[in-house]
Formats: sequence, structure tokens, C-alpha cells
Amino acid sequence: MAKVSKNAKVAQRAANAGSGRDFVKVVRSVKNPTTGKYAYKEMMIHKDKVQEFLASNK
Repeated sequence: MAKVSKNAKVAQRAANAGSGRDFVKVVRSVKNPTTGKYAYKEMMIHKDKVQEFLASNK
């Protein structure tokens, strides 16, 4: 099998832009006000909007 050049890898990354690798899983703990127990909610969020999401849901 032949080697793949770095330039070919860069072109492949550009072709994959907008793929699922731009999303991350955010796990938040949410406290139930009546029982006091914690539950965990998982969400898939675009990696550019993670900080906005965490700041807005405090």
C-alpha cells in the first residue's frame, strides 16, 4: 500500500467539512427540585456553540 501525502489528507479534511465531527456531546447534571436527586442529560451540540450553551443554562 502506498503512502498518502499530507496534502491529500488536507484535501480530505476540507471535503469532510460539515460532517459529524463538528458536533460534541455535552453531559449536564440536572437536580430534581422535589427529590434532590441528580439526573444527567446528554445533548449533541455544534462545537462552536458549546460555550454559549453552557453560559445560557446556568
